[in-house]
Amino acid sequence: MRALIVDDEALARSKLLRMLRVFPDVEVVGEAIDGATALTLAEQLRPDVIFLDVQMPEVDGFDVAASLPDDAPALVFVTAFDQYALRAFDAQAVDYLLKPVEPERLARTVQRLRASVRVTPRPSVGAPAQLMIVDRGQTHIVRCAEIEWLEAADNYVNIHLPGRSLLMRRTLTALLNDLDPMFVRTHRGAAVALAAVLAVRPEGKGDATVVLRSGAEVPCSRQHRAALMQRLQR
Repeated sequence: MRALIVDDEALARSKLLRMLRVFPDVEVVGEAIDGATALTLAEQLRPDVIFLDVQMPEVDGFDVAASLPDDAPALVFVTAFDQYALRAFDAQAVDYLLKPVEPERLARTVQRLRASVRVTPRPSVGAPAQLMIVDRGQTHIVRCAEIEWLEAADNYVNIHLPGRSLLMRRTLTALLNDLDPMFVRTHRGAAVALAAVLAVRPEGKGDATVVLRSGAEVPCSRQHRAALMQRLQR
């Protein structure tokens, strides 16, 4: 198994690296000190598992997890705090390790990874506060509250923000699974942030156009119009 260690503390990374060397079938292929570096290395190195710290500067581990592509590696959260355990397991993480990590406990984690790597589906990590988007070689940290609407583009999603858009390597369905209930699908290939909606303009035959506060207009098919109106009324 190819492993990536993500932790802003050098001592924590070094200790976990030494402990993982005990296992002949685990190869640590990279280390990252922050979320932006983690995304870049995950894309370049294609690890099977990421050992991911929860509390880091700028973005936390759950935001990093939500920013990974749909074919992301298995996740093992590593933290000194036990209050995140429920959220981690809700996100279908393979395991949740408390610092200081004990050798026996890490051995059980590796055993779980042996059984689950390349089998575990892409987890939903819950609604993140921020996403990190690598677009044209630059890493952008985007607050989810700033996103106006989402547009599917094959295996990518155009993230539309005020005055700009960024391309993220995820499917619309998977990204909405993480962002719900902040967003609602309006079309097979589009979704809007509920907070950004200014008006819904009927277009005939049950279709509509969603007008956003920025002036952008997003199509809404009749199949999704009723659900949109229900969410807006709530």
